[in-house]
Amino acid sequence: MSVAVLDVGKTNVKVVLFDDQGAILDERSRPNAALTPDAQWPYPRLDVEMIWRFLIASLAELNAVSAIAAISISTHGAAGVMVDDHGPCPPPMDYEFDGFGEIDAEYDAIRPPFAETLSPHVARGLNLGRCVYFYERRYPEWFARARALLMYPQYWLWRLTGELASEVTSLACHGDLWRPYEAAPSSLVVNRGWTRLIPPLRRAWDAFPILPQVAAAAGLSPSTRVHCGAHDSNLSLVPHILSREGAFSVVSTGTWIILMAVGGQGRLDPAWDMLANVDVTGRPTPCARFMGGREFAALAGERPVAIGPEDLAAVVASGAYALPAFSDQGGPFAGRAGRIEGATPQTPAARTALATLYVALMTQLLLDKLEAPGDWIVEGGFAKTPAYAATLAALAPRRRVLLAATTAGSAEGAARLAHWGRSLPKAETPPVAPWRVPGLAQYAARWRELTRA
Repeated sequence: MSVAVLDVGKTNVKVVLFDDQGAILDERSRPNAALTPDAQWPYPRLDVEMIWRFLIASLAELNAVSAIAAISISTHGAAGVMVDDHGPCPPPMDYEFDGFGEIDAEYDAIRPPFAETLSPHVARGLNLGRCVYFYERRYPEWFARARALLMYPQYWLWRLTGELASEVTSLACHGDLWRPYEAAPSSLVVNRGWTRLIPPLRRAWDAFPILPQVAAAAGLSPSTRVHCGAHDSNLSLVPHILSREGAFSVVSTGTWIILMAVGGQGRLDPAWDMLANVDVTGRPTPCARFMGGREFAALAGERPVAIGPEDLAAVVASGAYALPAFSDQGGPFAGRAGRIEGATPQTPAARTALATLYVALMTQLLLDKLEAPGDWIVEGGFAKTPAYAATLAALAPRRRVLLAATTAGSAEGAARLAHWGRSLPKAETPPVAPWRVPGLAQYAARWRELTRA
């Protein structure tokens, strides 16, 4: 049984084809970018029609590789779509919108406390409730006719099946909309009367029949089923939840680096942009995060190169430090302007090495703050090359750092939803050999001092 996964990331959108043992057979990928504001809609918008066309074309191509029996869905968080009987109403906002000035103070006065939702106050539209309140205040006629607020995975479920559903991982994703420990809508949702917009709660692995017209357009069997889907970072946990016992931590890497402490007991500090996500089984999971992929790109430049321990050693010896933050979204230092102290690296290798050191140091700092238990498992985009995981292992010599054998991450987790209850090969996580970098411990201690200052 082949499973196609729609994987909507912030930077790229993919359709990945898996065989019945969870191995990747083929994939299609393209860049994902928001539509720019215009006179009618003065905010960046999720380009859902581009994604839909790409999805249908990709399903048709991949079905020719291996007959698709099921579709599963993974998307980035902080995204939801208000829909009426015909489609989005109004068009869905990209969370990088920074024009909430007219409603910011009002919203901050009504958003629930951190103790209720475990959602920290974050910039722009990363608290999805702020986007919904903006729609309500700015577009009351559109808002009044909306039938449902669909979290982003369930919007694609609706497009594929016509089913209106909610799912807990996206509802609980720092949106101010959910009470993780009570497993219920937040006081914001109740007090604003938004409960009418929240469809019935379904499980991430629940399956629904594809619409006949969609199956015909993509050349799929009319018996194809579509699984409800979930938030991407939480899907990154799925292979490990199914194959491990006890406490462990996952470092999910991409545009964002999300640190997830499964079984963790550390205190959450909202000032550090710490929060609790909820996994697909409904369990709250302590998390921390920063926009590591974007910060890496800002430091490494347009063309990062492969590096070795000698490149890290050269940066350490030079005394160059990258100090946070190089993105204004998410993480404990989002309000600071990033800077380089010491000699600015001049070569691609030196810039890549400095970027790798910075991202690994930030990761270790947040894992320590989170009191992340057990093994640290690195998965996602930064697992494609050895430098990041090997540097993290060198920074934490008393901790076992493991590397996910596949870089599919959330897509692999989504594919496993289609096999829920069935035994699949366990997720492989070989240990990472730490790179030997002279002076790294002293460099890391000095970086923390400079960061605190």
